[in-house]
Amino acid sequence: MMKGEASRDGQNVLLIHDLLRHSILRGSLAPGQVTSQLELARDLGVGRTPLREALRLLQREGLVVQEPNRRVRIAELSISDAEQIYTMRIALEAAAIRMTVPTLTPEDLAELEGLYAQMEHYMRTQDFERMDVPHRAFHLGLVRAAGPRWLEEIGQLFDHAERYRVAFFRARPERGYLRQAEHRAMLDAAVGRDVERTIASMAQHYAHTALVVFSQLQPGYTSTRLNAILEVVAPGVMAKLSF
Repeated sequence: MMKGEASRDGQNVLLIHDLLRHSILRGSLAPGQVTSQLELARDLGVGRTPLREALRLLQREGLVVQEPNRRVRIAELSISDAEQIYTMRIALEAAAIRMTVPTLTPEDLAELEGLYAQMEHYMRTQDFERMDVPHRAFHLGLVRAAGPRWLEEIGQLFDHAERYRVAFFRARPERGYLRQAEHRAMLDAAVGRDVERTIASMAQHYAHTALVVFSQLQPGYTSTRLNAILEVVAPGVMAKLSF
């Protein structure tokens, strides 16, 4: 194989991966849905070889499960997965916020205010698809000083949480309004250079979302992992939560 052909194959794999990943995270390929490599190749108009490589990448991310006879199952939503996503987000972002908030410049804060204003606009118009971009940028803006490896991991956790937001929040805009108030609290704390309050606001924001997700997946479930992380990162936050 010539170098140019290898490069094109690699680009095809990444393109297919991105298309499938977007469909899974946005729910177009539903949790638990079973399909085949043949069907996916036909629907995407791609070859089987780059598709298989793209599926391997998605499998490593925990988004698909390869089954016998070249069948593919989209990973289910689960308590275990959601619990790991949200506890990891709280733990990682608490440390990253501690590194970032003291370094925020007036320009950084103006950018965060602009992202918040975009989210506010899209929330009012219930344009949740367009809200995703400023929403992601807002959260990453509060952790940017931690470094590229941190941002990559935090960004991937944000993306995986999207599956749960789509499933349990898109149909309930009133929950989105509460999330937006929590974004405001995070931003106000950061503007005030109050690191501990920024961390507590972030922890409350994610824990609130996690509790809604847990209640939908398994009513009555109590997460000892979430309680343990909150006790370390932001003591007292759990007592303030309601949903």
